[in-house]
Formats: sequence, structure tokens, C-alpha cells
Amino acid sequence: MKNISRKFELEVYGKFEGANPTGSFKDRGMSVAVSVAKYLGVKVVVCASTGNTAASMAAYASRAGIKPVVILPKNSVAKGKLAQTIMHGAVLVSLNGLFDDALKVVLELAHRNIAYPLNSINPWRIEGQKTIAYEIIDELGKVDWIIVPVGNAGNITSIWKGLKELKNLGLVENLPRLVGVQASRASPLVKAFQEKSLIFEPVEEPKTIASAIRIGNPVHGLRALKVVYESNGVLIDVSDEEILWAQKVLARLEGLGVEPASATTIAGLRKLVEEGVITHGEKVVVVLTGHGLKDPEIALKHGIESYEASSVSEAVNIVSKITR
Repeated sequence: MKNISRKFELEVYGKFEGANPTGSFKDRGMSVAVSVAKYLGVKVVVCASTGNTAASMAAYASRAGIKPVVILPKNSVAKGKLAQTIMHGAVLVSLNGLFDDALKVVLELAHRNIAYPLNSINPWRIEGQKTIAYEIIDELGKVDWIIVPVGNAGNITSIWKGLKELKNLGLVENLPRLVGVQASRASPLVKAFQEKSLIFEPVEEPKTIASAIRIGNPVHGLRALKVVYESNGVLIDVSDEEILWAQKVLARLEGLGVEPASATTIAGLRKLVEEGVITHGEKVVVVLTGHGLKDPEIALKHGIESYEASSVSEAVNIVSKITR
């Protein structure tokens, strides 16, 4: 990303996962997990989701001839993701609660052997998602930092698993440091990191415009903390205002439209550069986890500069004024 690199005086690369079939990194793990479910003869799969997992599971399960059931926290899923999930034929159960409550439903269904769970508690999801690390190292070789959004924390732990495998095989010598970025009002792991602890207190009512990481009790929270400590990395939080700034910067400097959760990596990068943690000249990869069309409402609400004209001549005059 030449313009971003110039802005921060770094060598910055974006790992754009929005180019995957359903527009997010979830396709990596879901393709593997659904393949295993098909092999096992599973008839029904289930997941709790803030959107991306639901869309991906619905697409891959339907293709495999398996019935997808999605438990959604009520009024918490971006419309772009909801539309995908419906389009791919999932049965939706809207739960009056948070993501963490929806996940409890999934665990109970799995315990009763009613449906096969496809959240990242399923280890096959991790096996698919670790391929992000393979591709980064294959393309770039040595990297100093990899910055990842953190919600349920499956992605950062998957990437570290892939990196360690590459090192064990002798395919990479020095491993990058990992940065996990959470939204300020949904950041239980950041507080634990600041206290140098492996114990985190869940956030009971997480709030952020970045719906994909609006999770207060991450399933892989402990693993994520261990990853950050082991990689000599960092966990930081960014505000909604910083996320919106980063989303606009990516779109207007690099032509990359990402959903708010993805933009946290650029917001986090700016913060770490300002704090002197990441220094000029280092090679940084920001993982951009989902396409901007996943959550069009945020862009329409916060990113638009628009005018109304009642006639052709008025429209011409407006454009003439703003282009002077």
C-alpha cells in the first residue's frame, strides 16, 4: 500500500480478505470445517454470529447439502451480512441477547448432538484460518509486525499457529510480532494485557460500530493473550472515531473499502507509530478481514458528502462551487 506506507513512513502491506468468496477471512476456516462436516455425514450445522461467520457458513454448508442454522444476537448484525446469510439459505434464530448468549445456544445444541458447531471452537476452523500466515510469509518473507482485529480472537491465534509451523519447518527464521486490536468499549483483553495478566474480565455490554468485533467474552481470549506475550507483541484498543478515520483513509488513499472491524488495524497502526512502538522503516502487514459492503450503513451514515438539487442547473451550480 504505497500511499499508506508514505503516510506512516513504513513498508505497509494490506492482507485484503474481502476478496474471498463471501467477502471475509471466515471462508478460509469454513471451507475446511464444512468439508470435515460433510465427510462425517453431518446433516445440520450451527453457529453464533455477528455476521461474517453466518454468511460464510451458510454459503459453504448449502453448497455441501448441509442445513445451516444461525443464532444471531437481535439487531446486532450488519445488513450486508444478514442479506448474504438469508440469500445462502440459512435458518435464522434471532436471540434477544449478545453474541456470548448466542454462543451458549450453539454449545447446548452441540452438547445435545442436535447440530454440529462451526464457530471457531471447532479446531478445523483454526486449521483453515492459519493459511493467512502461510500466504504472508510466502509473498513477503521476513515481516516485522502483523496487525489483526480481535473479536472472538480466533484469527490472531490461527495466524500464530501458522507462523510457528513455518518456523518449525525451517521456512522462516524470525517470526513477526503480533498486534491485536480491539474496539475501546469491547476490549477485555487489552485491560488484561496492560495488567500483564492471563486473566481477563468479560465486558458485559460491549459497544462499538465495528459489529464484527462487538464481543465481550472472546472464546480464544486466553490463547490470544498467550500469543501476544509469546510473540513479544501488543494488544491495544481504538475508539469508534479512530475506526471511522481509518476506514476513510483506506478507501481514499488505497481504494480499499473495508468494514469497520478491518479498519481497526490501520487505526492501531497509527497509534503504535505515534507511541513509538512501531518505528520508521519496519515492514508491517495489516490484516483487512472483511469487505466494506458487509456493513454499508456505517459508510452511508458517517462517510458521505452529499447535496440535493431540484434541477439540472442547480446540480451544475453545486458541482461548480465545490470544485473551485
